Amino acid sequence: QVQLVESGGGLVQAGGSLRLSCAASGRTFSSYAMAWFRQAPGKEREFVAAIRWSAGSTYYADSVKGRFTVSRDYAKNTNTVYLEMNSLKPEDTAVYYCASSMMGPHDLRIGRRYDYWGQGTQVNVSS
Repeated sequence: QVQLVESGGGLVQAGGSLRLSCAASGRTFSSYAMAWFRQAPGKEREFVAAIRWSAGSTYYADSVKGRFTVSRDYAKNTNTVYLEMNSLKPEDTAVYYCASSMMGPHDLRIGRRYDYWGQGTQVNVSS
C-alpha cells in the first residue's frame, strides 16, 4: 500500500501563489508517475499536472501551463511531489488531489490509470 497526504491548500487572492505538497509513504516506493488532479464543485475531476518519477519529465494541462510547476523530491526516506501555483485565478478554486501510478507507460492525463489517491486539499482563490 501507498499512502498519499496532501497539504498546503488554503485561501489566496487572485494573482497570489500557493505550494501544495504530497508526501508518499508505505511500501518501498517505486512510482512510475505522480500527478495532481482537481475537482471544482459541480464539475468533473480534471488533470492538472504530472511528473514521471525517474525521468523527471513533466506535463501540464493547458489551463495551468506557464503558471503551475510540478516537481519531486526523493531524498532518503522522503518521497514528495510539489505543485507550485502562481498567478492564481478564481477558476483554479477546487479540491486538489495527489495521485500515484505504479506502472507505465500510459497517458498521464487519465485519472483511472492511477492506483493511489490522497484525501485532497482545498484551494480557494478569491477575486
